[in-house]
Amino acid sequence: MKVYNNILETIGNTPLVKLNKLTKNCKATVLAKVETTNPGNSVKDRMAVKMIEDAEKNGLLKPGGTIIEGTSGNTGMGLALAAIVKGYKLICVLNDKQSKEKMDILRAVGAEVVVCPTAVEPSDPRSYYSVSKRLAKEIPNSWYVNQYDNLSNRIAHYEQTGPEIWEQTDGKVTHFVVGVGTGGTISGVGKYLKEQNPNIKIWGIDTYGSVFKKYKETGIFDENEIYPYITEGIGEDILPANVDFDVIDLFEKVTDKDAAIYTRRLAREEGIFVGNSAGAAIGGLLQLQDQLTENDVVVVLFHDHGSRYVGKIFNDDWMRERGFLEEEFKTAEDVIARHADLPLVTLYSEELVSHAIMKMRKYNISQIPVLRDGELVGSLNDSQVYQLLVDNPALRDTPISKIMQKPFPVVMGTAKLEDVAKLINEQTPAVIVERANGDKKILTRQDVIASLA
Repeated sequence: MKVYNNILETIGNTPLVKLNKLTKNCKATVLAKVETTNPGNSVKDRMAVKMIEDAEKNGLLKPGGTIIEGTSGNTGMGLALAAIVKGYKLICVLNDKQSKEKMDILRAVGAEVVVCPTAVEPSDPRSYYSVSKRLAKEIPNSWYVNQYDNLSNRIAHYEQTGPEIWEQTDGKVTHFVVGVGTGGTISGVGKYLKEQNPNIKIWGIDTYGSVFKKYKETGIFDENEIYPYITEGIGEDILPANVDFDVIDLFEKVTDKDAAIYTRRLAREEGIFVGNSAGAAIGGLLQLQDQLTENDVVVVLFHDHGSRYVGKIFNDDWMRERGFLEEEFKTAEDVIARHADLPLVTLYSEELVSHAIMKMRKYNISQIPVLRDGELVGSLNDSQVYQLLVDNPALRDTPISKIMQKPFPVVMGTAKLEDVAKLINEQTPAVIVERANGDKKILTRQDVIASLA
């Protein structure tokens, strides 16, 4: 029988998959090293086991001990699998930007999870670096992994991931691209590949809010570069010992938005359901594609599985709240679709101004069309009414026909948004959209802004 003795023996030998649609305009052959087939669904399984085994050999981790680590979630999963097999306890310290799925998965495999704030300095006692170190001092028979400075991290990739890539490409690989966090993957793989062929380029993907790119280019650790960012698993506000800047040829920064969008596109266009750092990696590669030729073979490493981001990257509401969801509104009909099920609120010209005020309050609206005999004959907006009442409060009991402005322009539902937007200005805060079925809806300045945000 072909049987593995335990789950740890299934780590490695992950597939290399050609990308087709996302890279169709890229001259090079682009291959994805899909690390999600590891049992913990991430590349971190490799170094987690290596760090534990080395700690055992060096007497740092003793039977029945407690493993403590600050992690973005994936290293914690790898450590959890090893802890289960080898009989250790595990405490994972995460920052609060990590997805709920990551935390829930760690708890599911028996880890204790401690959550710390993201927006604090590394030296702050509340940071996940500081909390990890403190717990390791307070808990007897414990070992602090410190994946950032534990060089077993990058050795694992030098011994495993690098040789796999070299063998799988028959030595034809010309570029290796990967997101950089602890630096273990890029430094270990990069060292091995450059030993085989010094001409191989090693490209690191960074994020805005991280220090790596500027430090590589200038040698300056610029604290002004540091600010909170959303992309998970890459970038740092420290310089981990595992990052070998001599091995890395360049860094490319990718925005949070592009990282999120490309993560979703990998799932929908390539059928590869992977995590946030994979989107950053492919986004960075595409930003650099002009440096590639048809003779190049690029390997992009995808760190982890998309299931850990279902509540964030793959959640439309989460994406929309951050302005990441690319919704294409092309016509007036597309824009009013957001409130197409709501009735058009109108006034009759014979009604009093006080009635208009009540309707604006009741429906929380700023503009109202005015009708006479079923026809649009005027309009009111809250700014106009407010100014008139400040100047003359007695106008509350005046018929709307006495103060109304000209009617809002009417456009067809098929009108292009860019043309509709030209009609809306300070004097004309809205237009009326006539739909194919004859219904009329209002389209306001706020609707246009929301559709463009």
